[in-house]
Amino acid sequence: MNPLNPEDIQELQQLIDFLKENKVAEFELNRGESSVRLKFDQAQGSQTGLSELANLLASTRAGSSQATAPIPAASPVAEEAPVDPDAGLHLVKSPIVGTYYGSPSPGASPFVSPGEHVDKGQVICIVEAMKLMNEIESDATGEIVKCFCSNGQPIEFGQPLFSVRLG
Repeated sequence: MNPLNPEDIQELQQLIDFLKENKVAEFELNRGESSVRLKFDQAQGSQTGLSELANLLASTRAGSSQATAPIPAASPVAEEAPVDPDAGLHLVKSPIVGTYYGSPSPGASPFVSPGEHVDKGQVICIVEAMKLMNEIESDATGEIVKCFCSNGQPIEFGQPLFSVRLG
């Protein structure tokens, strides 16, 4: 495995952030001869930095093409967990792989913003795939709570785009 270039490191950081945000315990990615395996301790308090993970991956060679990066355990969790304000929200996910755009053209107003009401079937963003602009419609009616993507960001199939409070 060759050392990672800056774009690969940035993509890996986005993946790690996404996995942590969605509380994924374990993830494995295979691309050709390269393989990355991430395992997170769900009772985490501290986080392994990107530089530590990048150093681990950069030092890995083709003979040993699998890396495991456990995140150290934190002190015991407090008895009363805080209430998650995002619990019970509907996630609008990307139906395709591509590049996210929140507005119809550069400099234009976004299709939707947090706090706005959306109806099922309303266009909420565009995902460019293979030079085609695909309008993504909301699959639920409610209030936009959060947008998880920024303009020009590469996105994957099934990646959350928006959270919607139904109603």
